[in-house]
Amino acid sequence: MAGFLDRAKEQAQRGLTQGKQKLDEVQGQRAGADLLKKLGAAYYAERHGTGSPQATQEALQAVEAHAAANGDAFLRG
Repeated sequence: MAGFLDRAKEQAQRGLTQGKQKLDEVQGQRAGADLLKKLGAAYYAERHGTGSPQATQEALQAVEAHAAANGDAFLRG
């Protein structure tokens, strides 16, 4: 009986770990998508005279930093 409980506990722990990894992945993709939106808005504002090149550059740097830290999967989605 103890062996069964140990295996069940291990399987539950594995499931929790996989769930946390998936949650972290989804949150990273959402954060990346938000950064891309901000980059697009900054570029649009710059092109229409209401934004600055500096704001666009800062938004681009934020996207690049996120991609370096979390991978670039959010760019494909």
